[in-house]
Parts: sequence; structure tokens; C-alpha cells
Amino acid sequence: MTFADAEHADKCKQKRKELLLIEMDQVAPRKGLIALIEPRYPRGDGGRPAYPLMPMLYVNPMQNWLGYNDPALEEALS
Repeated sequence: MTFADAEHADKCKQKRKELLLIEMDQVAPRKGLIALIEPRYPRGDGGRPAYPLMPMLYVNPMQNWLGYNDPALEEALS
């Protein structure tokens, strides 16, 4: 990070989505969850490919916390 980046980072207002991701990371740290889930996470062998683990760690809690149904969550993610 350069000095200009650091200066700009202090002045930028964080968006609602960024604040939500920060809060999610505080409630459920990703690194610990990935270490627990990854060995058991389906690889999609012999069928439909599995979704990547990292986005799934965000999508399911967001859906529950924000009260989105599947179409609303799909709209929010696009």
C-alpha cells in the first residue's frame, strides 16, 4: 500500500456492503471456517460442478441475515 492509498482509504466512506462483509468476518472468521469445511466440501465429481466454497460462505449467511429469498438474493448479487 502506498501513502496515497493509505490517505485515500481514510477518506473513503465505506459502503453498506463493505460494512456487512466486515461484520460477517467478525462473527464468523472465514479462515477458520474454510479449514473446517474444505475437506468435506463436495468437489462435484461425477456430476454438476460444486459452487466455490468462498462465495458460499458469504451467500448463505447473507440470505439469512437480510431475510432474502432466492430470487431477491440473486438480484442483490448481480
